[in-house]
Formats: sequence, structure tokens, C-alpha cells
Amino acid sequence: MNRGIRVGSRKSRLAVIQTEELVAYIRRQCLGLEPEIVTIETTGDKRLDVTLDKIGGKGLFVKEIDKALLAGEIDLAVHSLKDMPMEESEVIPIVSFSRREDARDVLVLKEGIKEWNGKGIIGCSSFRRRIQAEKIYPQAKFRTIRGNVLTRLEKLESGKYDALILAAAGLRRLGLENRVYRYFSPEEILPAAGQGILAVQGKAGKDYSFLDGFGMYETAMIAKAERAFVRCLNGGCSSPVAAYAEVNGDTLSLRGLYYREKDYFFTVGSKSGFVHEAEQLGTSLAQELDEKYGSEI
Repeated sequence: MNRGIRVGSRKSRLAVIQTEELVAYIRRQCLGLEPEIVTIETTGDKRLDVTLDKIGGKGLFVKEIDKALLAGEIDLAVHSLKDMPMEESEVIPIVSFSRREDARDVLVLKEGIKEWNGKGIIGCSSFRRRIQAEKIYPQAKFRTIRGNVLTRLEKLESGKYDALILAAAGLRRLGLENRVYRYFSPEEILPAAGQGILAVQGKAGKDYSFLDGFGMYETAMIAKAERAFVRCLNGGCSSPVAAYAEVNGDTLSLRGLYYREKDYFFTVGSKSGFVHEAEQLGTSLAQELDEKYGSEI
């Protein structure tokens, strides 16, 4: 008899599509396991009237799912890593990371629009994106936008915005790559830590060896470096602190965005080292940038 395994997910179409990646792997590779998706509405999905920093930050996209996992209502949970708090729970840790999808941010225009002069209103959900994009589009106005990807696209088409900045990974997973007007390189807009990566969360002490073929060591090291950088600088949902890492052989290269709140100054630093030292690399780069720029006026 097959053993059922319940996989928790947010209710949005994108979240379910992402969770289906894990479910498909389990069905294909794990004989004896029969996975099902359990959708859970989070506070972050319900409260679209205010910015995240006003109602508790990134944890609002995972809190209800965490509770379900702790209560035994689900056996695993799938999250976009960029939506998870930087402090990992010892009780319900991340047990696997997916292959990284395209981590870049992109510009999306209204359907049918082929060119744009850089003026008008850009819908932008994060301060991180805004401060970097302002240098690219100095004549544009930036307005906060909330909601899942499809909701934001609906708001764009309604005329409330002239363009949106979104994550390439989400559009690709939704099959909406054709909506991309422009890709921003990490040198133009540094992505959020963990952007494009799926994290699988489980319970401490449980055997998750059946996920060995789903998880990727390289992605895990990238995630550790990026999250260590942001964690060291106390970066949260309202902070523009960002990080992006790449692996080439035994070398991991990390770029990190440092922000100084007192005078709105930001800069990007970089550092390379051995892949297995990913977490130390992230912490070291954060400390170096803080020592160099933290006390300057």
C-alpha cells in the first residue's frame, strides 16, 4: 500500500505550480509514496492593502504553513526561498533546495505595448528593486503593488501602472515569458537572496533521504551564501539588502548590496571563495561592507 504524503503550498497558481515540481518528482522517483497538495492561505496573501513591513514582514507568507507542518497537518512544505525569513527554524528546517530558475528581475509592459520611453508609473513591490531601478529609469514614478503575479498583471492591464518589475522565475513557471519586455542583469538590479530557488521544509529528525535526487548541492551552497549575507546585515522585508551568488567549479562568487539607512546610500560589493565555505563567505562580505561603509556619513 502506498503511503500518503501531504505537501503544503500557498493557494496562488504560481505556488501550486512550484509545488507540483516536487510532487511530480516524488511520484516519479519514490515508489510507495503518494503525494497530494494541501493549499493554505497565508496572512501575506490576504492582506494586500498595506506593505509587508507594516504587518510583520516575509514570515507572513509562511506562518500558517509552518503551523500546519508543526501540527502534523502536512508532511512537507514548498516555498519560494526569497519569501522565507533569513533565520531558519531548527524544528522545521529546510531539507532540500531545487535547481535555481532564472534569478533575474524583469520589466513587464501592458499587453500589446512594444516600446516604452521610461516615463510613467512602475509597479514595484520591494524597496530593493526600487532603489536600483530608479537609476535606470530616473524619469519614472514608482508605486507600491501587492498581490500574486497574476493579480499584479491584472492591475497593470487595468491602467493603474505603465510597467511592472517582477521576478523572471515566476513568469517562466507560469508560462508567461512572452510578457517580458526587458531582463535586468544582476549588475543592473541585484536579485533578492534566494530568488528563483524553491525550498522544501520538513520536520527535524525525520528521514527525507527520498528527496536526495530532488535537491542540488550547488543550489544549497548558493542559498547559504546569499542568506548569510542578508542575515548578517539584519536584512528584512523592508530592507533593500540583496545578494546573488554563482558557482563555477569549486569557486563561489557572491555579490551583495549594502544599504545605509541614515543617508539612503547603497553600494554593491563582491567576494569569491571555495563553494564549501559558502556561509562564511556571505558573512565575511557583509562584515567587510559594514566595516567600510557603516560609519560613514
